[in-house]
Amino acid sequence: MTTYVITIPGTFLRELSDGARAEVEETLRPADPQQTSLGRLEDLDILTVNENSTFSIRLEVEADDSGSAEAQAKEAAAAALSRAGFTEDDAPLGPAAVTGIDV
Repeated sequence: MTTYVITIPGTFLRELSDGARAEVEETLRPADPQQTSLGRLEDLDILTVNENSTFSIRLEVEADDSGSAEAQAKEAAAAALSRAGFTEDDAPLGPAAVTGIDV
């Protein structure tokens, strides 16, 4: 197994409240990339939201290959957003990408 840092972009099409943000971050906390050397070095946050409502979710995932890591991360991100009350239409996600490998 390899540890990957995966970045998933998206756009909030409705306002992200402080409570919803806290819910997303709390749900994703076990996959916080700060636990990897890359995450500590780059000071990566789980959730970064820009002024134009675009966002990036960064997660640490252990998987056999990058494709599996990307799929796991996207599933976790979608589940966290759903738990915070966002549907796929409220916060569509873009393609996941490997942004780091921690061996």
